Amino acid sequence: MRHLLHVLIALCILGSANSALADDVVYAPGSRIGLVPLIGLTPAKTFPGFETADQRVKVIVAELPVTAFRDVENVAKSNVADPRGQKPQGLETASGQGYFIVEAAKNGDDNVRRYSMVISGGTFSGYVAAQVPENVGKIYSDEAVRKMFATVALRKDVPVEEQLGLLPFKLSELSSFKLIRTLAPGAVILLSDAEAENDIDSKAFMIISPIGSVPERPDDRDRFARDIAATIPNLREGRITMSESMRINGSPGFETRIDGTNTRTNTPVTVVQWLVFGSGKTAMRLIGSTPRDGWSEAFSRFRAVRDGIRPR
Repeated sequence: MRHLLHVLIALCILGSANSALADDVVYAPGSRIGLVPLIGLTPAKTFPGFETADQRVKVIVAELPVTAFRDVENVAKSNVADPRGQKPQGLETASGQGYFIVEAAKNGDDNVRRYSMVISGGTFSGYVAAQVPENVGKIYSDEAVRKMFATVALRKDVPVEEQLGLLPFKLSELSSFKLIRTLAPGAVILLSDAEAENDIDSKAFMIISPIGSVPERPDDRDRFARDIAATIPNLREGRITMSESMRINGSPGFETRIDGTNTRTNTPVTVVQWLVFGSGKTAMRLIGSTPRDGWSEAFSRFRAVRDGIRPR
């Protein structure tokens, strides 16, 4: 069946240069990065991107910091030769200039071709990478993959409904937060009062994510809550002002409050962390942070979001 599938795909590609591509841009679920996939590629279920039915050909998309594009662009425009013999080549895409690399590599014992490209998304860098086994190179050729990469398109935002639909939990209350963004599609979501991503730390925001490897014994949860609170990003001089067990939506939970300083804005903030323990060694972690002078109003909104979370 795999051989027959490859033959059919090859006939489609050989029949017409345009038929190698689908008709419209398809965005990876939850991502701002899309492309017109080659025939045989469909949205992947276990990672952001696309793959063939046999999972041998993969296209992965990711959002990188805005500096990633600048760094690659500087290398491409420099006169310094790469010691590996590879240098990014310019490629015009549906969303502007990108920089493209093709490499021969190994995947276990298999010879593969690897393709990668970085493109500017303004506030982020779009990254697209593909891996093609050598024995299907006639179907997914360098030229075909290059044409596919030229169709890469970036959208400004992912529809909120699409983001929420991918989460492993239901989020029924958004408490008037303006910016909704998945940090990891289908797993971690950010809610913020900021209108632009570079202003998030100066406003009230929440980060919600499932976590694993949590203690099952109630007696160990106080220590765990304090330890994990120390890993809250962009927070220094943190001082725990309260940490106690509580029931959250009928489940055992823990609330920890911290006063500290945001490292990016250098302003005093108050942070709340809730852990909602599920079955086994899993939990839901909610972090709410706000400038300290806005704590009273922000806390009620944080709590409303927390109380609106339900399992799927």
